[in-house]
Amino acid sequence: MGLKIVEAFDGSFSLDPQAKATLFELLNSEAFLGQIGQELQGDRVEFTGLLFQPVPYSTATPKGMPAEFEKFHESAEHVVIHVPPNFMFKSNIMKPSRLCAIYRKFHQ
Repeated sequence: MGLKIVEAFDGSFSLDPQAKATLFELLNSEAFLGQIGQELQGDRVEFTGLLFQPVPYSTATPKGMPAEFEKFHESAEHVVIHVPPNFMFKSNIMKPSRLCAIYRKFHQ
């Protein structure tokens, strides 16, 4: 069984407004922000409102994200996280099956 090379992948998506509102509420909850901050050794974070669908690794997308989001991967002021599956379920988001969210760090 060989590897399948993906030449092009459409990472675009749209969310139902109610699903998006629920997801943003979960991603902005104090408990979740605190959990992310704890993982970052005490840095505070805020959700930027930016979401993207992970894409297959390729020469055009070596970080597994759309090229326009790679600057956040390189940034010391941002952190990229996978949206927890239970957040996707609670928001009733089935497609896409995975999302990533971008948070801004505030050093204390």
